[in-house]
Formats: sequence, C-alpha cells, structure tokens
Amino acid sequence: MAAAAQALSGSGLLLAAAALALLAVAIGTDSWYETDARRHRERCRGFGHKRNDPPGSMSAPSSHLPLRARPPRALLPGRPPAPAPAAAAAALDSHCGRRFNSTVSGLWRRCHRAGYEPDSEELIRKGVIQRCTAVKYHYTSSSLPRNLPINITNTIRQDEWHALHLRRMTAGFIGMAVSIILFGWIIGVLGCCKQQELMQYVAGLLFLMGGTCCIISLCTCVAGINFELSRYPRYVYGLPEDISHGYGWSMFCAWGGLGLTLLAGFLCTLAPSLNTSRASVQKPRQENGAV
Repeated sequence: MAAAAQALSGSGLLLAAAALALLAVAIGTDSWYETDARRHRERCRGFGHKRNDPPGSMSAPSSHLPLRARPPRALLPGRPPAPAPAAAAAALDSHCGRRFNSTVSGLWRRCHRAGYEPDSEELIRKGVIQRCTAVKYHYTSSSLPRNLPINITNTIRQDEWHALHLRRMTAGFIGMAVSIILFGWIIGVLGCCKQQELMQYVAGLLFLMGGTCCIISLCTCVAGINFELSRYPRYVYGLPEDISHGYGWSMFCAWGGLGLTLLAGFLCTLAPSLNTSRASVQKPRQENGAV
C-alpha cells in the first residue's frame, strides 16, 4: 500500500504542476473574452452610415474605454416612440454611429484581433493607434460618457465602481490561487522526498484551498462580463446582435487549471490514508499490577 500512496502523491503533484502551467498561461494571455465585429461592420457598410467615432477605437461594453454614442431617437426624453420599422432603423443607425472592432480581452490588456480588420491594421502599422490598451484597475471619471442626464450619470458612476470591484476580485483571487498552489506544491515535493505523510496531506489541503480561490476568481470574471453586457443605458454599453462574442481559450485554460487543482488536492489528501507502512506500536498491558 505504501507504493500506491506514493503513486497517488506523485500523480497529485504532477497534476498540480500542470494546473500551475495552465493558470500561468491564462494569466499571461489576453484571450479571456473575444468579440468579432466583422459581420456588423459589413452590415453598417451596406447601410451606408458614416461612423463618427475616431478611427481604431474599440467600442464595446467595457468600463475602461470611453464610448461615444448618441441615444436612439425613441430613447430621447420628450420625444414620442417611433413606429416599429423606424425604431429598428434608429437602433441600427445608433449602433452604426459607433465603431465596433474585433477585440480580445484579458486580465491586463484589451487588444485588436490581428487580421480581422484591414483598416485598423493599417492604422496600427502607421502608429496612429495602439494594438493594445491597458485594463484599468483604478477609478477614473474620464471613462464616463458625456452630455447625459445627471441621474443616468450617477447610475453609470455606481456601475463603474461595481465593475471595478469585480475586476479587482478576479485578478486578486486568481493571484492568490496561484500562490497557494505553488506553496502547496513545494510542501508536497518536500513531503515526498522525506516521506512525511502530514506534509503530503497539508499539500492536498492547500491545493483544495487554491482551487476554491480559483473558483471565486472565475465566477467573478463571468459575473463581471455579464454585468458589463447588461449595463444601463443599453445604447451606450450594449452590443449589437450581429456582433459575435464569447469566452476565449485563455478562459478555458483557467477552468482546466481549476479542474486539475481540485483533482490534485483529492489525490494528495487520499494518499496518506493508504500508507500503512508504519508499524503500529502497542503499549504492553499491565495486569494485576505486575510489571
């Protein structure tokens, strides 16, 4: 049984090392969330609307980039709602008035997707715009849209703080997860080398703790993305229906690292219970006071 325990401990440590590698790849890459605006741009080009956004701007429901858009006619105060065909045309006109680009977003950067839009690629080559912009983890009033009613501005300001809190939780908890898993891996390796069952058990508990932090981080990330997509007002922060968007491979790397971490914790906590190599020492029983 001692060999089985050692095999379980070694397998758990290998899985933890693979989990660390996947989490490191996820943290260091930018493909957590992706948007593809090519179909929307083609539709707006066929609609014949001239965009009023600066070239290369990456309009999307993200609180760290300014969005310039005028509300649809039906949403302006003091104006009656437009008929159904006119309302649809007004909605398309308002979306085409903003420049949506295909982007990828990570924990630290938001970038134009390479090869998706020739006009943006030309501006990037000329140095007019940057391919990537940093994700902000501090509050700034420059990201607030201008010329909006005071009640809408206050709502947007509160939403900015909430979105900022979610981004900070995502980055903070995944950093804690990597640190705890790395510390547990070191403890586990020392426990295997010295054949200390307690150290292997502690390593398994640390893996489970790191997996818990990783769960919190990923769930917070998903909640933050959903919150950004549902922010008010929708004509400023919403995405048109013809823009495809979803999670990228970096997010799946993080979820894969989470699964391997939990499995490693289960194996390392189970291994000491199978190790029966240590002989149990029983104290001699005294009878009738005889020594």
